[in-house]
Amino acid sequence: MAKEIPDLVAEVRTGTGKGAARQARREGYVPGIVYGGGQDPLPIKVKYNALLKQLKKGRFLSTLFNLKVDGHDDVRVICRNVQRNIVKDLPTHLDLMRLKRTSRINLFIHVEFINEDKAIGFRKGGTLVVVRPEVELEVTAGDIPESIIVDLAGRDIGDVIHIGDIELPAGATPTIKRNFVIANIAAPSGLKATEEGEEEEAVEEAAEAEEH
Repeated sequence: MAKEIPDLVAEVRTGTGKGAARQARREGYVPGIVYGGGQDPLPIKVKYNALLKQLKKGRFLSTLFNLKVDGHDDVRVICRNVQRNIVKDLPTHLDLMRLKRTSRINLFIHVEFINEDKAIGFRKGGTLVVVRPEVELEVTAGDIPESIIVDLAGRDIGDVIHIGDIELPAGATPTIKRNFVIANIAAPSGLKATEEGEEEEAVEEAAEAEEH
């Protein structure tokens, strides 16, 4: 199932240059520009509070948006730059790039774990340690996966799940080329303490044997 693309609502900005940008900011907007896609650049402005809300969600520069501007067709865009006030670190300008459905982009995709009730390690008291709750993938703009599915059925204590162990959605590839860890099933703390104690005893016994 494709991930729902959030809307980014903007208005056409009349005039260009620093004067027009300052006027937009005084009116409670953040000025911006939309470029690419074989079309002319379009000066826009986004309501400051709406943009700030999106920025606070995180991953703004790797989120695909459906840009809605009155008088223009909806278009998919990704933000390539957000200029900020040096002192207050608040947005002052943004650059958006138009994308085609066939465009390849890098996005962070949520990792979903299923069949926890069928994991052998959990029945032994083990716990799931998630190393990467999101994974950056290169995907097609027209076919963004909702999540990456990790099946925990049969997984035991000590099992480590790598990106190579997961069947990724069609057309999606990791941006990191090495076989990195997604999660592992750790032993319960009581068992860990017992194992550590046994290891210490074994070391002590070995040392005593060498002395004799």
